[in-house]
Parts: sequence; structure tokens; C-alpha cells
Amino acid sequence: MRETGTTPEELEGLLNSRSGLKGLCGSNDLREIIGLMERGNTRARLAVEMFCYRIKKYIGAYLAVLGRAEAVVFTGGIGENAPVIRQKICDGLEGLGIGVDEGKNRASLGSISEIQRDGLPLKVLVIKTDEELEIARQTIQVIEQTAASNSG
Repeated sequence: MRETGTTPEELEGLLNSRSGLKGLCGSNDLREIIGLMERGNTRARLAVEMFCYRIKKYIGAYLAVLGRAEAVVFTGGIGENAPVIRQKICDGLEGLGIGVDEGKNRASLGSISEIQRDGLPLKVLVIKTDEELEIARQTIQVIEQTAASNSG
């Protein structure tokens, strides 16, 4: 801010809206970034590699803290729909008991898929989420609690 005369608001906008994946390759949408990477865009490849590297570090850190785990679970939009991301995250984690079978990974569909490589101890799961259903359930719960407190 001192060097460029940037205001706090401008700096906040830079850090929150124009950095990270967008700063690296021009997009925050991982579907778009994967497409760019597959077409040879080196900045998109760097963005994907950095994204996967950070998640891989967290998996290692959590395993170190927990001492053991039953499974690594991929869920949500990226976890459910990006086999290339799941593969890149798990590549090199065989020493921790984690590995992805390429065929199972590409074919994962449905509510729960096991995509781990045979012979490795940790399950690698893809679990479909239903955020809209959870939002609806929580909304009903709040409405019921509000109605109960207003009538009592």
C-alpha cells in the first residue's frame, strides 16, 4: 500500500477477487481452468498443480496429527466432478496408504464411489452432496424453532 498508494479497499479487492487461481490463470472456475490446462495452457496447469499441492499438504498434515485415518473423502462440486483433481491430489501419497485407481476414478458416479487402488489401506471415497436438501432441512428447523419460541 505504501509503494503503490493502494487504498485498503483496493488491496482487499485485489486479495479477495483477483488473486489465487484467478491471479494465476484468469479464472476462479476450476472447470474452466481444467479445460484450459487440457488445451495446454501453462498458467492453468500451474494453478491446478498449486491447488492440488496445497490439498495434498493438508492431507499429510491431518494424517500426522490424527495418527491414522479410515478414508480420504472427496465431495462437493470439485471433489465430485473433477477426476483429474482427485488423481493429482492422491498421486505420491502411496507411502501414506492413499492411491487412486484411474479407471474407478474416471467412472465414479452415484452417491458413494470407492476409487482407491487395490491393496492400499485407506479408502478413497467420492460422496455426492445435496447442499440444497441440507439448506431446506436447516431452514425448516429454524422456522420450527422460531414458531415454537413465538407461541410459548
